[in-house]
Amino acid sequence: MKGFPTRAPVELEDRPRAQQWMVEALWSEQGVGIVGGEPKCGKSFLALDLAVAVAAGVPCLRHYRPAGSGTVLLFAAEDAGHIVRARLQGIASAAGTNFESLDIAVIDVPALRLDHGNDRRRLLETVERIEPRLVVLDPLVRLHGVDENAVAEVAPILGFLRDLQRRFETAVLLVHHARKSGAARPGQALRGSSELHAWGDSNLYLRRRDKQIVMTVEHRAAPGLNDIEIELADDGEGLALRPRRTLPQETAPEPETAEQRIVEILAEAEAPLSQRQIRERAATRATTVTAALQTLTRERRVERAPEGGYRIALAAAKHRQDPLPKTVSASNS
Repeated sequence: MKGFPTRAPVELEDRPRAQQWMVEALWSEQGVGIVGGEPKCGKSFLALDLAVAVAAGVPCLRHYRPAGSGTVLLFAAEDAGHIVRARLQGIASAAGTNFESLDIAVIDVPALRLDHGNDRRRLLETVERIEPRLVVLDPLVRLHGVDENAVAEVAPILGFLRDLQRRFETAVLLVHHARKSGAARPGQALRGSSELHAWGDSNLYLRRRDKQIVMTVEHRAAPGLNDIEIELADDGEGLALRPRRTLPQETAPEPETAEQRIVEILAEAEAPLSQRQIRERAATRATTVTAALQTLTRERRVERAPEGGYRIALAAAKHRQDPLPKTVSASNS
């Protein structure tokens, strides 16, 4: 057979909603993403809390339940072994699980560089051997020597991690720093290229609001949660994060369909968008966008603008009580 293998949509994996979360409402199954925030906001504690939740099958932050348990592969570039041990021990104590039996494999090297071919190969070999459900790399800035603001230099690193996720069917969590910024969305405050924000399937952002730490949850294929106030506390055995108040029981949000995402993108656009522009804003595959646009056009929720591009259909725009986007020409991809 020449070229790439293909499958019909009906042949693609149909994953039940209950299997779409690794940690309910916080992290998608086999998702890549970032735990980001300003310095001293508890990013590493949150990443380790997720690691303990997955490794031991206990609720993250004592509230968000994992879908089963599995091995976690961890590399903590900035913290000495005794610090990592103390943090994991404190989180395990707060979670009511046995520290000695945590299914976490800690990579024991002084440095790991994702921009070095040899280190990439060794990481692939380690993932193949360990078969982790989650890979935690903390922090990104210590894992490379490239210019984080240059898309051409950051994209190969993110592409490698996405390939690792797909090849070994694992989740990948990067801890990354954010600037002190007044950005409207927390992800826009991440240091470096906007590729970092667009890359994640599940992203958790921490920032300080007055004296409190606030967590924002963002997903590619599901609604996020309302902002959650958390705090770093010591129950006598060590430090661990916890919600500042009792959270109501929540069911995991329904994943957002490609059609819903495209309608949102077109509703927010000031002019019709080409298929390529839609694909870039939705951060999804071209085949997915093509199929979704065909469905939306057939259902008369989206239409082609006379000068080119796609927009919300006139009838649908009136139904939404939204103004019709301006008909400015936009060429198709």
